[in-house]
Amino acid sequence: MRWIRAAGRGLLVLVVVLTGYVASGARAEDGTVGGRGPLTIATAGDLTGYLGPLLQDWNRTHPAEQVTLVELPDSADETRAQMITDLRGGSRGRFDVLNIDVAWTSEFAAAGWIRPLPRDRFPLGTFLPPVVDTATYDGRLYAVPYVTNAGLLLYRKDVLAKEGVPPPRTWAELERAARTVAPKYGLDGYAGQFLPYEGLTVNAAEAVYSAGGTILGDEGERVTVNSDAAREGIDFLARGVREGWIPQQALTYKEEESKQAFLDGRLLFLRNWPYAYAAASAVGSPLAGKVGAVPLPGPDGPGTSVLGGSNLAVSSHARHPDTAARLIAYLTSEPVQRQVLTRGALPPVRAALYEDPALVRDFPYLPTLRAGVLAAAPRPKSPRYDQVSLVVQAVVHDATTGRQTPEGAVRRLARELAAISSR
Repeated sequence: MRWIRAAGRGLLVLVVVLTGYVASGARAEDGTVGGRGPLTIATAGDLTGYLGPLLQDWNRTHPAEQVTLVELPDSADETRAQMITDLRGGSRGRFDVLNIDVAWTSEFAAAGWIRPLPRDRFPLGTFLPPVVDTATYDGRLYAVPYVTNAGLLLYRKDVLAKEGVPPPRTWAELERAARTVAPKYGLDGYAGQFLPYEGLTVNAAEAVYSAGGTILGDEGERVTVNSDAAREGIDFLARGVREGWIPQQALTYKEEESKQAFLDGRLLFLRNWPYAYAAASAVGSPLAGKVGAVPLPGPDGPGTSVLGGSNLAVSSHARHPDTAARLIAYLTSEPVQRQVLTRGALPPVRAALYEDPALVRDFPYLPTLRAGVLAAAPRPKSPRYDQVSLVVQAVVHDATTGRQTPEGAVRRLARELAAISSR
């Protein structure tokens, strides 16, 4: 996902490796109660290079708590694997604070790898409300939101203007323009991220949610996917491929491939994260001035995006918890969140920044993104999220490639997710 790849590419994983955290009274390795000391912070694919300067600012004012930056692999799966390997290492582990995909919070909390955090240490009331829910598990706060994201529908506003067609608000409007307008201009109709990886889980969940359905409930203990709404959502994607207004090539797209197809002038519509809009609108882009962005459509009006982004969590074996908590507070403060946007091109979690006139002038998609985040929903919460995601990817891929009907796909999803929940 984009946030990892650029906060990463539709998904950044930042691991803050702190050599200390004792806000809850834990003891340092020398036996003293303290909680402050030098830190190591690791991030997956800091592609814009924004994090180094932010940490330099911290280091200038915290000489006894220096932060060293370490980068993990660019791939979300590889980053998660390295994190888990480290966390399972107990006190020998290097990682003290982790910037985890929002979908991993429940898994890491249920496994006992990260500690609960005191809510009163962080200004959660100043954040966009939906992002806080991604940081909780079983009613407790286990992380602090750091970067958020919501999917947007990018479109060729120059093409739609020539045809006198407004940007779509519903699936029917999207489908009609993808079938009738796109071919006139030598374009494919619509694409998202349909390769079987985490991006397909996100796209599938958005389709199900937009139709009014859900996948799991009760922190993953109840399977709710067997519904007409879920069938409608999966059918929307499968029908698009079958009828050709979603091109076959889209079944190989991740974030970057789909963004490049749009930049190359091959698509009329694209579902992607805001970074793709920024890239398409940038000076020097072949599409500069020709791109618009609106909330994702649904069956009867605006649909529901899946929340992307990352949360900062503290390892259960962190050695300096007080420094960890203060570093998290620093990275989520309003001045730093402003730089996360302006230097890193990553959507901040602070609500006030989305209404700042200067920022809206420089990042005109902010109001649309804010609306998308406020209407967004988290990916299915589960302590076995990795297994849940793999099942969703496999089943929906079979539906989009015609190996299984949407009805059969929903029944199979219900059966396989129930088996995961019962373990």
